Amino acid sequence: MSANVKTNIEQPRWRTVKRDHCSFGLKVLIRVAAILLALIIDALFIYFVTGLNPLSVYVVMYNGTFMTSMRFSWAMRDLVTLLCIGVALAPAFKMRFWNIGAEGQVLIGGLATAVVMVNCGKSLPGPMLLVVMLGASVAAGAVWGLIPSFFKAYWNTNETLFTLMMNYVAISIVASMTNLWRGQASSLGKLNMANRAGWFPQFLGQRYNINILTVLILTFVMFFYLKFSKHGYEISVVGESENTARYAGINVRRVTIRTMMISGAICGLAGFLIVGGRDQTISTTSAGGYGFTAIIVAWLAKFNTFYMALISFLLIFLQRGASEIASAYSLNDFAASIIEGVILFCILGSEFFINYRWVSEGKGGKA
Repeated sequence: MSANVKTNIEQPRWRTVKRDHCSFGLKVLIRVAAILLALIIDALFIYFVTGLNPLSVYVVMYNGTFMTSMRFSWAMRDLVTLLCIGVALAPAFKMRFWNIGAEGQVLIGGLATAVVMVNCGKSLPGPMLLVVMLGASVAAGAVWGLIPSFFKAYWNTNETLFTLMMNYVAISIVASMTNLWRGQASSLGKLNMANRAGWFPQFLGQRYNINILTVLILTFVMFFYLKFSKHGYEISVVGESENTARYAGINVRRVTIRTMMISGAICGLAGFLIVGGRDQTISTTSAGGYGFTAIIVAWLAKFNTFYMALISFLLIFLQRGASEIASAYSLNDFAASIIEGVILFCILGSEFFINYRWVSEGKGGKA
């Protein structure tokens, strides 16, 4: 057979290549275009499937967050819960440790807070009780983060499955504890309702304003920790290449365990803010699914905590808007969730065009 046989394989006319750099302006443009596309798709769905006026539906969606100052404050309350968990995941994800266990870490932190409230509410003065609640929740979350990181560091276990399974362990523990406390009652109810021991004090008219202030400070602290501290540098190096980190003299095991303990501790802090500052009770749904939603927040923001605040606001806006649509038009939750899901899908899909670009190969050729 001749070595000069020619092949008739036609080359594609278009191909994708990874971008070397994407400017901030182009990122904004791509994401705005993705949202506009999502709104168009949703408008078609609303009109042809539900028979409603898309513009009226969008107004109702907007009103879900902005119609009254009270609704806006509730949105901010939910936003800081999601943002706090997203901030907690940032260091672990930047290290390429896929912590899918934030939901369980938040529940364990909230449970530790509730245990202190129930058992020490009558014996400790208010400020001391809050300090003990904070310490217990942070410690519990840190331990819940330590367990999978220890096994990962020494036996290279799969952290995704490990942390995911620990969510179910945490849910079972919380369910068992609430059943013990409930006794014959049909529900757990507010903790320490008689004396309100362990409840956050009023701040600017609302208890959860302390949550907002705390998470705002945490957002700045985590940004500077990851970007400018020695620990942040070690996290980046380990995330890029463990072999490079070892060559540079970084103790990979220590960084892995330390980072996950920080991630778990902040999730525990989120549990403290939920139980003490928002709900004053504990249940298996206290985390509200935000432990999983925060994964999207951290990933889309590329671990930049300030971007996380914007993305968290968008997701909370969509969530509350979908609920308002379902209520106003007597739609089932699935129809409202489709509207929310299309917008989220387009935003996620826009990341492809931020990281890659299409390159024309002319009219194609034959190799």
